[in-house]
Amino acid sequence: MSGQTLAEKILERASGHATPHPGEIVVGKVDLAMAHEQGAQAIAPFLQMGATRVWDPERVVIAIDHWVPASTEGAAKLHHMLRVFARDYKLPHFYDVGNHGICHQVLAEDGWVVPGDLAVGTDSHTNMLGAMGAFAIGIGPTEYAAVLATGKIWLKVPPSVRISIDGQLGKGVYAKDVVLKVLSEIRTDGARYKAIEFHGTTSARLSMSERFTISNMTTEMGAKAGMFLPDGTTLEYLKGIAKHTSHPLEPDSDAHYERELHIDVEGMEPQVACPHSPDNVRPISDVVKEHVKIDQAFLGSCTNARMDDIREAARVFKGNRVAPGVRFIVSPASTKIYAKCLEEGLIEVFTEGGAVFTNSSCSACFGGNMGILAPEEVCASSSNRNFPGRMGASKARVYLMSPAAVALSAIRGEISDPREVL
Repeated sequence: MSGQTLAEKILERASGHATPHPGEIVVGKVDLAMAHEQGAQAIAPFLQMGATRVWDPERVVIAIDHWVPASTEGAAKLHHMLRVFARDYKLPHFYDVGNHGICHQVLAEDGWVVPGDLAVGTDSHTNMLGAMGAFAIGIGPTEYAAVLATGKIWLKVPPSVRISIDGQLGKGVYAKDVVLKVLSEIRTDGARYKAIEFHGTTSARLSMSERFTISNMTTEMGAKAGMFLPDGTTLEYLKGIAKHTSHPLEPDSDAHYERELHIDVEGMEPQVACPHSPDNVRPISDVVKEHVKIDQAFLGSCTNARMDDIREAARVFKGNRVAPGVRFIVSPASTKIYAKCLEEGLIEVFTEGGAVFTNSSCSACFGGNMGILAPEEVCASSSNRNFPGRMGASKARVYLMSPAAVALSAIRGEISDPREVL
């Protein structure tokens, strides 16, 4: 019998089911349950189940992040429903407007998810927390209602895919380029209901922020979860902020993987995901040759709006101005990041050059409360998806790239290679 993967180890710990195998059903105890606005849809089924209390208020986090502040009456109603629910069921960990951030980011920066956890959230990009060495997954509102009532969830054990990333990242090449390169190999359906494990020398050198970027976009691969092995970087990041005890796990050396993939990033150039799919990836030099004019640049989302992303974009943007006819929106991933940008003078760097620096929210990423694109408009974005209609009109075109590439594209008015100025 072969050893276990990281996903199997975590699900064994959470369920008490010895050596679970892919395809088996297990019932796991949830370590952390997160909801954003979609959590409001869980309230009715929660009540219909006859639940009278939340299983453990200390393990529930609610973060309003999509429409911040509320931009429609519908959004205001969702916010109100969540506030009332949190009050009535005595849920103390509520990130409301003014003390908030994108749900995945506040979970990460406040230490809500630790190695070995089984974590669930009402957003598909909950995969991002797998960077902690946790099994973190997105679930629907009815599943979430059951978790609120019982603290448990049933899951089919997924097969695992091992991705080894090796090589030295060159100038102007970032974690975003790495995950786009992986997407070009895996495709958007290549890891459907699978658990991805990242290995290799490059993976081990990445910062937590870079790991978050890569785990985040395993969602675009169809993955159930996307995980890095917990190590010294993970534990150092969590020092002083972890909300509960870590239980680091790692796969066995003889673990069985359904597929193994090796990505060599040595000499790799920046990557761009072209319309209309995150796996329609091309080297940036090919795209630059086409002189793709843009109408909007967006630096934000749970994928790439952390401090290192904004600093790197500011390094490119400082002393420059947004090109005529281009809108540049910068949305930090949390209010803590906003405050740090204020402290470092980065907000000035962008606003003095004609960009708009917004409060923290999901912002333009999902075409919800700002930065909506008109038909035929083109956007250079640091976000995670570019499917038709993702950021507004279905005939708009969205190109995904690193924050540095977004910043330079905003300056030049067309998709540009950040290696030219770094």
